Amino acid sequence: MTWGPAAVALVVLGVLVFALGLAASIALHEVGHLLPAKRFGVKVTQYMVGFGPTVWSRRRGETEYGVKALPLGGYIRMVGMFPPRRGEDPSVVRESSTGIFQTLADDARRLSAEEVGPEDAHRAFWRLPVAKRVVIMLGGPAMNLLIAVVLLGVLTTTIGTALAPTTRVQTVSECVLPATSTATACPADAPPTPAAAAGVLPGDEVVAFDGRPVDGWDALRADIRDAAGRAVPLVVERDGRQVDLTITPIATQVPQLDADGAPVVGDGGAVLTEEAGFVGITPVSERVAQPVTAVPGVVADQVVAVGRVVLTLPLRMVEVAQAAFGSAPRDPEGPIGIVGVGRLSGEFAAIDQFDVTDRVAGLLGVLGGLNVALFVFNLVPLLPLDGGHVAGALWEGLRRQVARLRRRADPGPVDVARAMPVVYVVSGALVVMSLLLLYADIVRPISLLG
Repeated sequence: MTWGPAAVALVVLGVLVFALGLAASIALHEVGHLLPAKRFGVKVTQYMVGFGPTVWSRRRGETEYGVKALPLGGYIRMVGMFPPRRGEDPSVVRESSTGIFQTLADDARRLSAEEVGPEDAHRAFWRLPVAKRVVIMLGGPAMNLLIAVVLLGVLTTTIGTALAPTTRVQTVSECVLPATSTATACPADAPPTPAAAAGVLPGDEVVAFDGRPVDGWDALRADIRDAAGRAVPLVVERDGRQVDLTITPIATQVPQLDADGAPVVGDGGAVLTEEAGFVGITPVSERVAQPVTAVPGVVADQVVAVGRVVLTLPLRMVEVAQAAFGSAPRDPEGPIGIVGVGRLSGEFAAIDQFDVTDRVAGLLGVLGGLNVALFVFNLVPLLPLDGGHVAGALWEGLRRQVARLRRRADPGPVDVARAMPVVYVVSGALVVMSLLLLYADIVRPISLLG
């Protein structure tokens, strides 16, 4: 495909819209952490969108708000994320022990203790009750879920998330061919289809069939199948006026359909057929808006789909590597990086086959799906992800509840700092995956153009 100036401008616009949507999603994710943290009295020293060097910042009260150079995430800095060792004075910084894992844990505790001044000791994050810590850490993912519900809700109720057949005619077959025929053109002796013989034209809107108003494509298809061999009246709307026609569906072998309208396949893999009425038309498929009650199902389907990708992420990343460094095809349903998603957004905005509605729907779907991915991925119970902090808090609550039931002493807060080796391993894995996806999105991108 050749990209002209107008197409390039649309690509840039699509990428810009995606970039702004991504930045807003990240910023609101951190707001989801910030608001409950401040509400519960935790001292928050920084609210940052991005990583790396600070591009802009401004201090309001005790919190510095800013934007950093690499828009690949964000964070808020809360004092006292890690508790001291059990029985130690939080204000006393203990010397590290030997051993790399213990050193990492001690360093984390020391840095955490250095952030907490005597006047803020009661405002440390680790001092909060378990429920409040869980609320703070779930605030970010919950914000992404809310954004996804809004975006996918607008898409579902105003434009529609999937194509559905309508009663408007897209094509009219010229002749009748056997169901097993592989011919691409009509033989000279082939009879015309009933629709062609009746004068049905592409673009006609079927209004009534056999004296009854048409209520959707599925109902029309069922009526046609039942009318084999009978001449029935047909009313179509053409150029703003109704045209009366007469059509005689013929009995022919057509694919058997299941309850969902999909062809039924036999044991040998061949599509099963049955004798039914046939006229030779195919419908135009359009996006159909759905009621608000359909939104939870749409969001849930995306959450399940993303969850499956996350659960099989190691295997999926191997497949991405095989595609990036070898000849294996790139799975369009597999993981995709920020560059790849931005590219798809640009293509949605620029491809001529998409009208304005399709382009808006595509961008809403991309941003909605992005927020679903942020929601699901951040719930993974591994530090430094939000789910790791939630898991630590819940484990602490469970230990205390068990101790209470067994009438034992309070075991105290969970020493999250001991998981610092896991933090470095997970962080390293995330960096490697990000770089691999970046490379794959450049050399073997997923494209709407195939």
